Amino acid sequence: MDRQQWPTDSVQGRSGKSAGLSRRNLLATGGLVAGLAATAGASFLADQVEAMPSPKNKQNDIKILNNALYYEHQAIWAYEVAAGKLSTTDVGKAVLALALMNQRDHKAHRDKLAEVVRSLGGKPVMAEKSYDVSSYLKKGEGGLDSDVNIAKLALALETDAAIAYTLEAAQLKTPELITAGASIGLDEAAHAAAIRATFRSLGVMLDIVPAAFMSPETRDRWILKV
Repeated sequence: MDRQQWPTDSVQGRSGKSAGLSRRNLLATGGLVAGLAATAGASFLADQVEAMPSPKNKQNDIKILNNALYYEHQAIWAYEVAAGKLSTTDVGKAVLALALMNQRDHKAHRDKLAEVVRSLGGKPVMAEKSYDVSSYLKKGEGGLDSDVNIAKLALALETDAAIAYTLEAAQLKTPELITAGASIGLDEAAHAAAIRATFRSLGVMLDIVPAAFMSPETRDRWILKV
C-alpha cells in the first residue's frame, strides 16, 4: 500500500461500528500511546544502583547495557534518517510527529544507559555514523521509499528492541538494573503499539495489540510486511 492509498474515512471496528478515527485524530491517538510509553520508561530514570556489584557481575552488566546502548544509538539514527525521507503529506507529517516522540524517548534511554555504564566503571559504546538495516529491507519488514514503509521499518525495529530488552534484562546481575531494563522494554513495546495505533488511525484494519505477549514466537504478529 503506498501513501496515496491510505483511507481517509473513519475505520470500521470488528463490531462493524465506526472506530471514529481519521487523519485528524492521528496525532492525538499516537500521542496518547507514546505518552504512556514515556511513563512506562520513567521509572528507569529514577532507578539508582544501591550497592556496587562484584567485579564479575559488573563486567556482565556493562556488556549487556552497552549492547542496549548500541541499539538505542541505532534507533536514534534510524529516526533521524527517516525524518529526512518523509513526505510533506498529512501521513508524512503524522509519522514524523510520532517518530520524534519515540526518538525523544530513545535519547533519554541513551543518556541514562551511558550514565549507568560509567557508574559501573565501564566505557559507553559510542554512536556510529550509520547503521545497517538491510536485513529488515531484504525481509520486507519496512523500507525507506515511502511514508508507509518507513513506519513499518520503525515498527520492526521497536518490536525487536522490546523483545531484546525482555531477554537481556533477565541476564543482568544487579536487581535494580533488571527492573530498569524491563521498564525500558515496556517503553519499546509501547512505541510499537503507538505505531500500530497510527496505522489503525489511518484506516488500516488491525489490532493495536495483536498478541498477549511480545516475544520471538509472536514477533510476526506485531510487524507489518511491505
